[in-house]
Parts: sequence; structure tokens; C-alpha cells
Amino acid sequence: MSTQTIERTTLSNLVYNEPYARKVLPFLRAEYFLDPQERVVFEEINKFVEKYNTQPTKESLSIELDGRKDLSDDGFKKVIDIIQSLSDAQVDMNWLVDTTEKFCKDKAVYNAILNGISIIEGKDKNHTPEAIPSILQEALAVAFDNNVGHDYVEDGADRFEFYHKKEEKLAFDLDYFNKITNGGIPQKTLNIALAGTGVGKSLFMCHMAANTLMQGKNVLYITMEMAEEKIAERIDANLMNITMDDLKELPKKMFTDRLSKIQGKTNGKLIIKEYPTASAHSGHFRALLKELSLKKSFHPDIIFIDYLNICSSARFKGNANVGSYFYIKAIAEELRGLAVETNVPIMSATQTTRGGYANSDVGLEDTSESFGLPATADLMFALITTEELENLGQIMVKQLKNRYNDPGMNKRFVIGVDRAKMKLYDCEQDAQDGITDSGQAQQDDTPLFDKGQNAKYDKFNDIKF
Repeated sequence: MSTQTIERTTLSNLVYNEPYARKVLPFLRAEYFLDPQERVVFEEINKFVEKYNTQPTKESLSIELDGRKDLSDDGFKKVIDIIQSLSDAQVDMNWLVDTTEKFCKDKAVYNAILNGISIIEGKDKNHTPEAIPSILQEALAVAFDNNVGHDYVEDGADRFEFYHKKEEKLAFDLDYFNKITNGGIPQKTLNIALAGTGVGKSLFMCHMAANTLMQGKNVLYITMEMAEEKIAERIDANLMNITMDDLKELPKKMFTDRLSKIQGKTNGKLIIKEYPTASAHSGHFRALLKELSLKKSFHPDIIFIDYLNICSSARFKGNANVGSYFYIKAIAEELRGLAVETNVPIMSATQTTRGGYANSDVGLEDTSESFGLPATADLMFALITTEELENLGQIMVKQLKNRYNDPGMNKRFVIGVDRAKMKLYDCEQDAQDGITDSGQAQQDDTPLFDKGQNAKYDKFNDIKF
């Protein structure tokens, strides 16, 4: 009497359990069955289902087996014995699917390791050792995913729930940024600030990092432009509400007391990591995240990268013969991929061109080096300063691209800046008056007495199908 194994249970249910067969068959592979005879049975089942779109019987499998020329008499007999042993035993469906998924994962990794050994020993002439990481990565990614697309009619209820589901976002402490992003930046996104040298790219990111930390979130700040201590100094000035000059004169006791107060107001952590300019790419950042997770149990809620243009690409070497368009676009795509993989938003920045530096109305065309960057970003805005704005202690913000809201609403607005304390703040409402495309002039002119209790739903009553 043969011992029941996951392989035999899988084969039995592929014949007798149609819901199970349709769920798992797309993910099973013949090479997962290490026993040669069991592999033959699976191949015949899979071939039959592909041809007739229905499950075979034991009789049809036995007949189909007669056509095979690769079996010895002894092998043929063993395969027939396996087919006859298949039974219609009742097994819990959820357990069976989970166990089959684990079986596929284990066998995929086992086969990948064997393939890696074969490559190292030179037995595999089609692959080089450089292919081993991708082979292992592909094996580790094996999982059952039955989502084959969104059915417009059948999935309508799910779509309605999606429309009314509140998306998890990281809010700003600046009102107009919350307005243009519908409450903050979502996860899995790449957000870019465009500005000239010295306008305030790092200031903006340091302020936002400080604000996110005070929301109780974990923040990872990666810098390739300034030293770790310089970034920390700016965040100290922001959170301690003290100028950069006074920070250097602050006695150690007062500094420690203020740091303790900050620590008492938040459960979040801030990690600042410095890399040499143009030396690190998404692969280094991914390794850093794993190291932080292992050594400090640190998982960021947002990642700041200061700044994108001085990262390197994981796909292209620094001396690769590619233009700046493809190189910067590759960096942007890799960083956005990292955001999706880690389920966090990434905030970074880029420089304007030389012409954009002196431009008081910066546009997407003023993005330096590559127009592929704005094509990849989810949110992109320009930080603009003029002598007049500088005297007023303000920075103008102009939306350039926005996937979260209508970029035509509040296209331009101003925020206050205290450069000595590395702080940004909301300006008084009258500061927005007179700004073209500020959105201030758009108001609801409907008289109060015409606004019934159900007024906001009345507009749907006139829709004709």
C-alpha cells in the first residue's frame, strides 16, 4: 500500500475536483513532480485539459497513455498503477490549495538551486553565473494568483467599494498641498519637487521629513548631496524651532532637553543614510531597507531621496553609452518600482535647466537632463522664487503633473518659508489673492435657498441611459 503524498493527492484532485483543478493547474509544472511516473500522469492530465477543457477520467488517461513511446514496459505498468490508485477522497479545499501552493514554491526553489549548481559546475551551457540571482528570484516569486483581470459587470460591486474606500495617505502640514493631493500622498508613488540650485529642494524635503516624523511615522532620508549631520542639523532647526546659527551656540543640556521633548511627542523614528554622489541605486536602497529591518526592526512609512539626478541606475552603468534621457528615466522607473515594492511613497527632487533657473514660471520643459522623469512621476511641482517673493519670505509652488487631483485647480499658490529655521508654513489667505490659477476665484454661486438637503445627489437624476 503506497503512502499518500501531496503529489498523489494533487493528481487525484486534478481528476476528481474540478474547482481545484481550474484554480491550481495554471501554476503547476511537470518538473515539480520528481518521480518520473507521477510526472507522466501529470503531463497526460494537463494535455487532456488543454485539449478538451474538461477533466479526464482514469479510463481516458489509460487510453491516452498507449500513445506514448517513451515508456518501458515496467514504466508503463507503474504509471497505470498510479492512475488506478487515484481516488475521490474528500479534502478541505482551502487546506488543499494552500498545501499545493507551498508544494509548488518548495519544488521551484529546489529546482532553482539544482540549476544554479549545474551552472556553476559548467554543465549548463545556456546560462552564465550572472543568471543565478534571477533564477532564484523567479523561483521565490512562485505564488497562486487567479486574478486574470477586472470584469466590468461582475466586479461592479467591488469597484463601487473601491470608489468609496478611504486611501491611506501621508498628510502634509501645509493646507494647499493637502488640497492638491486630496489629503496627502498615497503609498506606492514617486513624488518630485523641481527647483533651481538654492531655491529649497532639500529644505522642502527636510521640512516634510520633520513633519512626517511628528505624525508618529518612520522616516528614511537618503542623502547623496549633503552629509548625514547636515541633514540632521536642518531637521533639528525645524523641530527645535531655532535658527541654524543659534543651534551651534545651544548648550548641550538645552539641546538634550529639546531632543527629549521631541522624542516624547512621537513614536516614529528617523534614519538618515549618506551615500557618495552618483554611487548608489535602487539595489543599494533595497539592501539598506533589508539591513534596517534585520538590525533595527525599522520599516519606513516614507522614503526621501536627496536627490534623484545624482543617483545611479541599477540597469545602466555610469559609463554606459546611453543618453541622459534614458539614464534619468531609468532611475525614475527604478525608484518608482521600489516605492511599489515597499508599499511606501518616495519623495525626491530634480534640478531645473539653466534657463529654468531664472524663469519665474517654470514648466515641465524646464526639467533638467530628461523629460522621462515627469513622464514617470505621480506628482511633480515646481518651487519658484523671485526677489519679490524672497523679500516677502515666500516660495511659489506650481503644479506640473498631478495624478491625485485636477492639476488645474490651485495650479499656483504660495507658502511661507523661514530659511533660518528650515521651516515652511501656510501663508495668510490674502497672500493667495491675485495669483493666476490659484483657484481662489472659483466659488459656488448657488443661492443658499436653492441648496436642498439632497442637492448634491440631484444632478444624478437627469442622467439618461
